[in-house]
Amino acid sequence: MSTKFLYLTTALVAVASTATADMNFNRIASFATNTNIEDQSAETSAEIIAASADGMTLIYTDSPNKAVGLIDLTDAANPQPKGSFAMDGEPTSVAVFGMTAFVGVNTSASYTDPSGHLAAINMETGEELGRCDLGGQPDSIAISKDGAFLSVAIENERDEDLGDGRTGQLPAGFLVMVDTAETGLNCDSLNQIDMTGLAEVSPEDPEPEFVDINGLGETIVTMQENNHLVVVGRDGTILNHFSAGAVDLENIDIPEERALTFTGSQPGRVREPDAVKWLDDTNFAIANEGDMDGGSRGWTIFNKDGSEVYESGVSFEHAIVQIGHYPEKRSGNKGVEPESIETATFGGTPMVFVGAERASVVGVYDATDPTAPVLMQLLPSGIGPEGYAAIPDRNLLISANEVDLIEDGGARAHVMIFEYGEGAAQYPMLTSEGADELIGWGAISGMVADADGMIYAVNDSFYRQQPRIFAIDPSQTPARITHAIDVTRAGFPAQKLDMEGITLDGNGGFWVASEGRTDRVTPHAIYHIDADGEIQDEIGLPSELMDVEKRFGFEGITLIGDTLWMAVQREWRDDPENHVKLVSYNIETEEWGAVLYPKADPDTGWVGLSEIVAHGDYVYIIERDNQIGAAAVTKRIYRVALSDMVPAALGGDLPVVTKEEVRDLIPDLLQTNGYVQDKVEGLAILSDGTAFVSTDNDGVDDHSGETLFFSIGQVD
Repeated sequence: MSTKFLYLTTALVAVASTATADMNFNRIASFATNTNIEDQSAETSAEIIAASADGMTLIYTDSPNKAVGLIDLTDAANPQPKGSFAMDGEPTSVAVFGMTAFVGVNTSASYTDPSGHLAAINMETGEELGRCDLGGQPDSIAISKDGAFLSVAIENERDEDLGDGRTGQLPAGFLVMVDTAETGLNCDSLNQIDMTGLAEVSPEDPEPEFVDINGLGETIVTMQENNHLVVVGRDGTILNHFSAGAVDLENIDIPEERALTFTGSQPGRVREPDAVKWLDDTNFAIANEGDMDGGSRGWTIFNKDGSEVYESGVSFEHAIVQIGHYPEKRSGNKGVEPESIETATFGGTPMVFVGAERASVVGVYDATDPTAPVLMQLLPSGIGPEGYAAIPDRNLLISANEVDLIEDGGARAHVMIFEYGEGAAQYPMLTSEGADELIGWGAISGMVADADGMIYAVNDSFYRQQPRIFAIDPSQTPARITHAIDVTRAGFPAQKLDMEGITLDGNGGFWVASEGRTDRVTPHAIYHIDADGEIQDEIGLPSELMDVEKRFGFEGITLIGDTLWMAVQREWRDDPENHVKLVSYNIETEEWGAVLYPKADPDTGWVGLSEIVAHGDYVYIIERDNQIGAAAVTKRIYRVALSDMVPAALGGDLPVVTKEEVRDLIPDLLQTNGYVQDKVEGLAILSDGTAFVSTDNDGVDDHSGETLFFSIGQVD
């Protein structure tokens, strides 16, 4: 099988099947792991996760707290905290048989003095049933199907700050096998399997990364940094070993220049696999995250004889691009970074679940034919998916996400629960699938609708080298980005823009509001852009505004007659507390004016405006706080009567408009059973009054990547 792939067409066709599928996975709950610890403001994490035999209890490793956390999954749609058990070190992996959890614990004093143990824990009582010294630093562990023994990858990881992060740093890693017993573990049975001399890359320094055991008791081992795969028999005999190989990549984004340009190539990109799972007793799947030299941005199925069965090439990554989850800031470093793999059979269909760590997505593949798996769905996994657990008897898939952004005021670490059943897929809500070219997108901000029912949206300054206007057809499910218009000056990508609002000019072109950042030499300005994206005119702000400006500039724009109205996000220096300006500019007379808008007093953080749209006798305004998840309070749409929108001259007293609440958006933001997204930034209203709302995914930078795009019905 060739390993050179131009898989855009495959990705387009494969994901399209989700629209007509009878069965889908949908998220039914999200569990914030900080609810499992006493100090809920402390950092927490969920990395590797497993389920009890009855599928009613989850257990996950929580490295920051040196503990394992438990979740009561009796009601899968309403998971409950079940507390945590402290471990004698850093837990790295967990496997379960019955109600006994086997936890790998790292106690290493240094990279050159690695140590760790394997602990058997009663999941009901927290009692430690047994402990075996492993003689090194454990990473992944797996338990045999009959629960008779475990395999443990002893990585003895290298110091990435030494020797340019290369391998060749002793002591070497190895594999451990140990039998179970009534007391949990039979440490006398511990078998250490030497893996030196096998790989072509640093044969003296094997670093086993991940393990899994098939029905025959054979263990498959990935050695990520060594780019090698090893099959080990039940007795510890090495049955086969071979290189994980390389892939020629085409049509990928490589430079991290804040633009999505899928024109690069990387020949001979070594796979360097992370997670591995058996599909059956013969074939296994690997996630090719990469590390030192590699990362082929996809996943592969191998036969244990060393032959390649399937290679995804760039198709997985391209499908992720289409749903707006591509992490451009990681383009030069392994792209979407497939890291996790799970396999299971649901409804008689063998499936492979591929987790992309940096894209925060899990791909669901039908692997009925292992030579040609079909991508059925892409699910929003939460930030930094690290581990998965499948519970087919309950039709459940579990995602553990390690990233906790507590220090930055962002989303907490979560465990996500998905259920397989009848019904349409909830996600994605917006995609560029079906377009004539591969369209990458993200960081959607302002929106506007035309008379034909199309919606136009802008991206913000995250993609500062590629400002774009996206045409969206909201009549389809999910809504479709049909094409993108590059915003240019003299034919080149326009610089120094932070497009936060867009409206139509009535002649086929657009007016765009740019939020200024004078500290970054980005002007507060209004831009007139023609239908082809070329900037025709730039209108800077008058001195009366610039003398009192702050970085919190225009966050929306709308046209009423000859007057443009812009919403300022937050207070400027002359604004009363909890009031912001709605600024006017008359296109014909070039006169400026403003009114004051009264916004909510924030419980925490700040409240500001994100959008302004004229429709009928009102202007509709999005008002939101900067809080995320359970801390969110204000995510609302208000409206102001046009009769109130009478601007006064700048520099004097400004009239205060009266607002009327239209909708609390928090229930809408929970419709996919995730957590409340921070940035509700887009609003478009069709001619019949049907309103669409969108969220900004921050370019998938410290973000789950989720873009919610939904209708709230008619606002008339």
